[in-house]
Amino acid sequence: MPNALKLETSPYLLQHASNPVEWYPWGEQALTLARKLNKPILLSIGYSACHWCHVMAHESFEDEAVAAIMNEHFINIKVDREERPDIDQIYQTAHSMLSQKSGGWPLTVFLTPNQEPYFTGTYFPKTARYQLPGFADLIPRVAAYYHERKDEVATQTQQLAAALARTIPAANTLVTADESTIQLGFAQLRESFDFEHGGFGTSPKFPNPADITLLLHAAKAGNKEAEAMALQMLSAMANGGIYDQIGGGFCRYSVDESWNIPHFEKMLYDNGQLLFLYTDGWQLSKNAAEKAVYAQVIAETIAWLQREMLDARGAIFSSLDADSMDAHGHSEEGAFYVWQPAEVKALLTPEEFVVASRSFGFDKAPNFEMQAWHAYMVITPDEQDKLLLQSAKLKLFAAREQRPRPGLDDKILTSWNALAIKGLARAGKVFNRADWVKLAQNAVDFIREKLWVKNVDGKFQLLATCKNNKVHLNAYLDDHAFLLDALIELMQADYRSADMQLAEEIAEAMLENFEAEDGGFYFTSHQHEQLIHRPKQGYDNATPNGNGIAAVALQRLGHILGEARYLQSAERTLQAFDSTIKRNPAGCASLTHALNEYLTPPTLVILRGTTEKLRVWKQEIKQQYLPHHLFFYIDETVTALPKTLQRGFDINLQKDVNAWVCKGVICSQSIDNLPSLLSEI
Repeated sequence: MPNALKLETSPYLLQHASNPVEWYPWGEQALTLARKLNKPILLSIGYSACHWCHVMAHESFEDEAVAAIMNEHFINIKVDREERPDIDQIYQTAHSMLSQKSGGWPLTVFLTPNQEPYFTGTYFPKTARYQLPGFADLIPRVAAYYHERKDEVATQTQQLAAALARTIPAANTLVTADESTIQLGFAQLRESFDFEHGGFGTSPKFPNPADITLLLHAAKAGNKEAEAMALQMLSAMANGGIYDQIGGGFCRYSVDESWNIPHFEKMLYDNGQLLFLYTDGWQLSKNAAEKAVYAQVIAETIAWLQREMLDARGAIFSSLDADSMDAHGHSEEGAFYVWQPAEVKALLTPEEFVVASRSFGFDKAPNFEMQAWHAYMVITPDEQDKLLLQSAKLKLFAAREQRPRPGLDDKILTSWNALAIKGLARAGKVFNRADWVKLAQNAVDFIREKLWVKNVDGKFQLLATCKNNKVHLNAYLDDHAFLLDALIELMQADYRSADMQLAEEIAEAMLENFEAEDGGFYFTSHQHEQLIHRPKQGYDNATPNGNGIAAVALQRLGHILGEARYLQSAERTLQAFDSTIKRNPAGCASLTHALNEYLTPPTLVILRGTTEKLRVWKQEIKQQYLPHHLFFYIDETVTALPKTLQRGFDINLQKDVNAWVCKGVICSQSIDNLPSLLSEI
């Protein structure tokens, strides 16, 4: 019999709807039942593409005996961390505080009926191994601790509540962080950089998009070492196995320091951010071979998004699973992606096999679990061999498509779509690909039509997720901040008045519903359900920090529109996190980006002309890496503009292109020739 998850939209929750565990979704029904029965809560947080979540599910949650013990002692709640990042954020922080260990998924948290955590862990095996207790043995002991040691539990939960409260930054009325803080951010990144393999630390290695952004910005400021670090990391990932050399797109992280063996899940948020960063890397690099690799990665990643991740209505799905069925019908991590040399040899001509083996490492010892081969770029082939390698890739891709596919998490998340919209818009603008820009516009139109809805008070509000045409859950800070940031990028690729209107509406909603009185933004809105803690954080994770991106986007929109309220809100955010930024600028790279553009406002460039004439100017401008410039190309199709962008409506469009360069509150005279503009910017 299905449990209470059967009516949920999350693919992750639905995966557990037939478990013998009496799972509940997070909500008043389960929380009320826990209080009524004085039963502690077993909270399990994961997501559908998570390998160890599947392992724990198969070992314990699908086991009748283990389920019976769970049902006897606990009210069991299952949460999709992608739908409820608010809950995940709170309990990941609590886990770090209680266990003094880093978190992850699955996250296993034992709560009092009042939602207070008193014991935490991540993955637990069914029986004791890996120096971990067996889950079946652990459950009754943790339940007994709650019932028999109420005073100790109460003392611990009070201490934890105080510790969580201390994570909220103290109010500040000044921005004292300055250029030296930005320099410190680079120094901190340099200290942890792996100059042999690229990236930060040892294994496992993550893409760290916010850190790459900080390096790229330092490179633009003239830091040659930052430039080398950023490009080394981008190249290492592009040539490594973290990138799907056969089908495009990046996996979540590399389990080794050389980027060669990934954790095979593919997440939309990684790929959206990396599209943007590889486009920036392409602009920054002066190496033709390097630029060609980056361009190929961008094109192949977008092709993967179109082929495997696109909803028919234009939105983009969330992730692909790490696991799939192998040839023996067993669910195995990486089964869809790895190869046997004999299989490869049978698919290719002898010439193709030689080149593919040399290029992808199929002629070396197995690199995946000592029994299979995962492709990475061992050598870069010459021009003649590139044709053979491309032919081999097409054949390997066609054969791989016949394998059982990894599971698709087809829910649509506003925040992750926003990251992809930004990446698609940036790539489409720089590579003059109107079809890529259209992909971004289609995703924005989906959000506008489906997820920007009127509430019971008649006001528009943003929702966080959509699945099977059901939209629900209050949107979070990240949804608003990332979407505003993406809209600003999209308007620079192809200006649409509706996008500017939505940007203003999202900015207003963010200020009204999320801003704290003493500056900065809470992760949840003022109308959100009350949880044990309301986070207001400044540090980046796999996705950029909402406060940092809110400050960047509000500053930019404030300069575009001449709206002081947006600039003031961004300044209050930097004031609130001033001590955080000064202490660890690399850890809050998005806020450091906002600080950079607070100290030196972005340059606004308005260009007015016909579509055809503007295209020539775009071709030249795109060759330069100008991360702190905002370009608005206003062609003959644009009829409605905010006053601050209404320049050049009286010029002869068929004859001229005119440009205006605005720095701070001062705008140049109109510039009607391209060399003069290039020298001005």
